[in-house]
Amino acid sequence: MKKWLIPVIVIVVIVFVLYRWFVGFNNNAVILQESAKTTWSNVESSYQRRNDLIGNLVQTVQGAADFEKTTLTQVIEARAKATQVTVDPTNITPEQMAQFQQAQSGVSSALSRLLVTVEQYPDLKANQNFLELQSQLEGTENRINVARDRYNESVNAYNIHIKKFPGSLLAGLFNFDEMTRFAAEEGAEKAPDVKFDFK
Repeated sequence: MKKWLIPVIVIVVIVFVLYRWFVGFNNNAVILQESAKTTWSNVESSYQRRNDLIGNLVQTVQGAADFEKTTLTQVIEARAKATQVTVDPTNITPEQMAQFQQAQSGVSSALSRLLVTVEQYPDLKANQNFLELQSQLEGTENRINVARDRYNESVNAYNIHIKKFPGSLLAGLFNFDEMTRFAAEEGAEKAPDVKFDFK
């Protein structure tokens, strides 16, 4: 074997190993990032399901009881605001996430007020359609929570991949930025104050 051939083989092996490392990091980062984007779509899908159910709930309540129009209007307005806030899954910023969460919080708050107000109408509470919608909303809230948890898990896997050394060196080279997680709203750690008014 010729002496000049040994350094060439070593260089080729080093280049091949580096190439495989670069490709492996990039492909894993792309897979994890796309997985996180998909889970974000599932979060949005769960919120969309809730928005679709709100229309049915409002119609059922409106048709079954003549009650406070302000509460009903608040639900409709909160739903409208929530559907206007969109987040780009390719570039979720903490500000976009906060705006999205604030809009969805408005829907949750308005729905809570609606359901409390409805408690004053025995005929409506016993209505099968209303009970089914109430059950669907409860299930949807659970789906939203699960979707948010899965999104955070996906973002966590992606962020760890791009932050771990030596991958962190390549993350900047390939323009992989950290993704934003869902965070609990301020004050969410406090238990809600539940009061029953039996008057």
